Amino acid sequence: MKQMSIALQMYTLRNEAEKDFIGTLQKVAELGYEGVELAGYGGFSPKELKGVLDDLGLRAVSSHIPLSELRSNGDAVIHDQLELGSSYIVCPYLPPEERSEEDYFRLIDDLNSIGEKCFNEGLTLCYHHHDFELTKLSNGETALGTILSETNPHWVKAEFDLYWLTYAGENPLTWLKRYQGRTPLVHLKDMTTDGEQFFAELGAGGVDLAPVLEFGRHSDVDWWIVEQDQSRIPPIDSVRMSLEYLRHNNV
Repeated sequence: MKQMSIALQMYTLRNEAEKDFIGTLQKVAELGYEGVELAGYGGFSPKELKGVLDDLGLRAVSSHIPLSELRSNGDAVIHDQLELGSSYIVCPYLPPEERSEEDYFRLIDDLNSIGEKCFNEGLTLCYHHHDFELTKLSNGETALGTILSETNPHWVKAEFDLYWLTYAGENPLTWLKRYQGRTPLVHLKDMTTDGEQFFAELGAGGVDLAPVLEFGRHSDVDWWIVEQDQSRIPPIDSVRMSLEYLRHNNV
């Protein structure tokens, strides 16, 4: 049984990082996270940031890069990730004006093109979804399923998000099993059991985490990535509690 690696999506601590980027990274390292998924470089160059992360014993696992930048500046993005020592580039979000069926098929073409470039440079492109990609297209398949079926499995992988799959009424374990071999990154999230369905610390909500964590031990999952979009308590306490839950469950 493999030991899983755990990273933190830095978007969770965006307000703290805006005030003190390096200090926030230091707190993440002190909590015991092994890596970070970046959502910006805090004003540092990739080379400078790599030095900071090395000093803190943190790995730059991946970076969320806007689709517009991947389309217009892909070569520079790849160069930056190589300087960071990162293995993954993640397309994080589709703006509301780009969610028509025609837009999804344009996205598929772009993901294949960008993904091939990444692959040739030793990097992996992943697609991160929300709930809206779980709506069905005219082919009877969800947009997310269509994206994954129409992209090259060697060039384009998935970054499944447990909260958004659950929010959309889907079973995360079903998706992980269906696309085994294409899920190197997984966003671990929980959701409150009240009508608000708010973001929750791991183990404090109703998402069925245990079978997902067990599946990850025997699958191709490379990194568990903790993310909490919003917190009702200080976010640094949220990410500490989530990591404690994972360690308590032998992750």
